[in-house]
Amino acid sequence: MQSPQAPANEQKRLKTLHSLNILDTPPQERFDRLVRMAKRVFNVPIALVSLVDEKRQWFKARVGLNATETSREVSFCGHTILCQAPFIITDARKDLRFADNPLVTGPPNIVFYAGCPLHFFDGTALGTLCIIDTHPRQLGDEDLVLLKDLAHLTERELAATHLATQDDLTGIVNRRGFLTLAEKALTLSARGHLSLVLAYFDLDSFKAINDNFGHEEGDLALKIFSQLMQRCFRESDIIARLGGDEFVVLLTNADETFARESISRFRYELDQYNRQANKQYQLAFSDGIAAVTPENNSSIAEMLKQADEQMYRQKRDKMP
Repeated sequence: MQSPQAPANEQKRLKTLHSLNILDTPPQERFDRLVRMAKRVFNVPIALVSLVDEKRQWFKARVGLNATETSREVSFCGHTILCQAPFIITDARKDLRFADNPLVTGPPNIVFYAGCPLHFFDGTALGTLCIIDTHPRQLGDEDLVLLKDLAHLTERELAATHLATQDDLTGIVNRRGFLTLAEKALTLSARGHLSLVLAYFDLDSFKAINDNFGHEEGDLALKIFSQLMQRCFRESDIIARLGGDEFVVLLTNADETFARESISRFRYELDQYNRQANKQYQLAFSDGIAAVTPENNSSIAEMLKQADEQMYRQKRDKMP
């Protein structure tokens, strides 16, 4: 059996995939409709929208298959993302790369496979739209055009999902995306008996920036603030703009001491930026935190409320 190699841009690819906030989400009709259509059009027992994660392929939509994911090591789709064109295996039993693959020798007994890579805006391959049969098959030119058309429709749905959870101005996660990711992080932390901390940020005197220097300069300030957040916090932390001049970071596997140290580093970097930028205003913030430990569970809504109240107390204390 030949396991799929990792693409040359694997780290960037995974970062892009994870930024969609789609892995392990519930079924959605927009994707389920596409696999039902593929199954019907090609008269196959199995059709999938498969997203290739670091060690697994996870099925955002599936018909004819009970499994929600399989190992990337045995995946056909792992091979497909290395291609620009559809990847087709007419009879896996006669292909040395797949003849002894457990997905061929056992359920779902793949014989025919045709997968079309799914690309993001920047061309990064995230996964596939694929069809599977338990008998040998051939695809004609018209079939290939149909498969590509369905893949393009799937790419559009992936893009729409991304845009629905991304803040248009800063490019980081928006409130909707944050709540989805935060709930998932809370569940995983509880399962692993890990602590996490939510840090809430509100820019000080942001209205004055808009009033005195214009909304374009205000938008620039928000972009700079979000860029510095991404630079100062860990890649594993969830950074989001909740709206207006309010931002949040969910620090996973962290305690209050670590969170405070991280916030101090961020404040130092912001001060450094202010000195170097030499603008007529200073970027500054008020903050509040809320922690969850294995012994003290809270909902994301409760954490947001607690951190927000603490942040506003700090902001009031700064008032003359």
